[in-house]
Amino acid sequence: MATPLPPPRLAALLLVVLVGVFASAARADLVITRADRRVDLTSHIVRVLASLKVENVGSDPVSQVLVAFPNIQAKNLAAIRAFGTEGKVKGPSTVLPIEVVQPSGAPPELTFFSVTLRKPLERGKILHLDILTVFTHSLQPFPEEITQAEAQLVVYQDSAHYLSPYPVKVQTLSIRLPGGRVESYTKSPNAKLADSELKYGPFEDLPPFSYSPVIVHFENNNPFAVAKEVIREIEISHWGNVQITEHYNIAHGGARLKGEFSRIDYQSRPYIRGVSSFKHLIARLPPRAQSIYYRDEIGNISTSHLWSDSKKTQLEIEPRFPLFGGWQTTFTIGYGLPLQDFVFHSDGKRFLNITFGSPLEEILIEKLIVKVILPEGSKDIQVSAPFPTKQWEEVKYSHLDIVGRPVVVLEKPDVIPEHNLYFQVYYKFNNISLLREPMMLITGFFLLFVACIVYMRTDMSISKSSPSYLAKLQWDEVQATAQKIQRIFDQCLAVHDKLEASLRDLSRTGDIQSCKAARKAADAQFKELAKELKPLLTSLQTSPQSYQIWPKVEELVAKEREMQEKLMARHSTVVDSFEKKLRGQDVENRIALQQQKIAALRQEVEYLLEYISEI
Repeated sequence: MATPLPPPRLAALLLVVLVGVFASAARADLVITRADRRVDLTSHIVRVLASLKVENVGSDPVSQVLVAFPNIQAKNLAAIRAFGTEGKVKGPSTVLPIEVVQPSGAPPELTFFSVTLRKPLERGKILHLDILTVFTHSLQPFPEEITQAEAQLVVYQDSAHYLSPYPVKVQTLSIRLPGGRVESYTKSPNAKLADSELKYGPFEDLPPFSYSPVIVHFENNNPFAVAKEVIREIEISHWGNVQITEHYNIAHGGARLKGEFSRIDYQSRPYIRGVSSFKHLIARLPPRAQSIYYRDEIGNISTSHLWSDSKKTQLEIEPRFPLFGGWQTTFTIGYGLPLQDFVFHSDGKRFLNITFGSPLEEILIEKLIVKVILPEGSKDIQVSAPFPTKQWEEVKYSHLDIVGRPVVVLEKPDVIPEHNLYFQVYYKFNNISLLREPMMLITGFFLLFVACIVYMRTDMSISKSSPSYLAKLQWDEVQATAQKIQRIFDQCLAVHDKLEASLRDLSRTGDIQSCKAARKAADAQFKELAKELKPLLTSLQTSPQSYQIWPKVEELVAKEREMQEKLMARHSTVVDSFEKKLRGQDVENRIALQQQKIAALRQEVEYLLEYISEI
């Protein structure tokens, strides 16, 4: 496979070399007598360690050293650290502060960092400076899509020369590869590939901003674990526990899977038919972690293994399916930690001292949200983090909370294992607040027991001679009578429906005698129902508890009687019209008003029946 050509952006960067030379004179006080760079490409997170030997050849002391990166490389810079020691022989190093700067006249295509020295570097003195940089998304899959059986190939681009604003006398570049095959790399007279290490150099007497493109195309099947978002909740309980809950949304950031996935092929030959995938992740938890669980939206995931000793606790988790390029999964890890190992006292305050990042090895987190949930009643909250983070506060309500628990939220993008440093959350907490929830429980149970005692010792029965008991009996009688009245009116409506049916049969068959017979039967049924209704109405009217329902019953009787009269009149009109052999349209005209009135009365009667039923 041919080596991919450098993108246009790298070719354009070569012009920066010429532009940057003008600044060398202004920075000629320092000379890098030796620069050794070691690039680690064994993971999808690229680490570069530049060991510099800097000499002050000027006449004035120098208090800072500039470090330059191309913008296309600096945008993927996740972490940078500087360590330095002064002297001809390299001794123990100390951490040096480093920050982004923009020197006057500097090329805009470069990003500069300034390393501030503990004390100015005098003339003729030598400084041993180590610059550790960590880059994300620097390994680009090529090709971008592969099948299940193919290995993953990636491309890495860099410069064989150390890009610096100072002249470099001698420099070397060493690139450590993960093993496997190397498709291609930039050839040069002093390039050498041995085993899993690619070396360039030494290069001598290079001017400032010297740049020589290097492209390496190689196999890398290590897990490209990229977490789109991780929410890490740290809940403090002063009853002796710190509970950690971590929610992950992880994807495989490598070459996307092309074609179908065959589980049979994967299970039979996983190292051939799934070499680019990963099926497990390692989490290194604190030594005394306990109550560890691993689950997802479906439930507990049993494919996990745990090892622990006095120094560490190691959790190996396996998702429900192997992850190929572009695939993603979500899961949750939770565990408890002893309070005394992570919460301490200092100057009248308590403070949490715990690591910031994820315990998973070699994972890139594009967005990490850390929530520190403090006990209810905490105040004067302060946060001390080893790097800049976005911070705000929230309130969380849990069981037996009154004002809620304060929550400190820290957010940071592009979090890598190097960010797994300790941070502190300081707060004040009164021990008396610990008694709040137990006292609430004690008081609640006490009141419950008192209520039970009062209930057991109080006679709650109702006397049969009491007015309330008699009123209840009367009301029960009213309800029973109302139900009987309702059933009678339901029967009346059924008789109305039969009369309507007889008229429909008359219009269909013309049988006048059958229609008259139906009318006669209806008259008889109405009389029987009226006899049954009369004593019920009398009983209901005389009851003292019927004051709510009697007006509606009285109105119902009147409406139903009126509807009965209208229905009989319409029936007679229709029968008379058929005997006179009038046209159908004439019949409809004669009974139109009666029909409307009957429909309105029927609606009112049904409404009153429903109202009485609800009472």
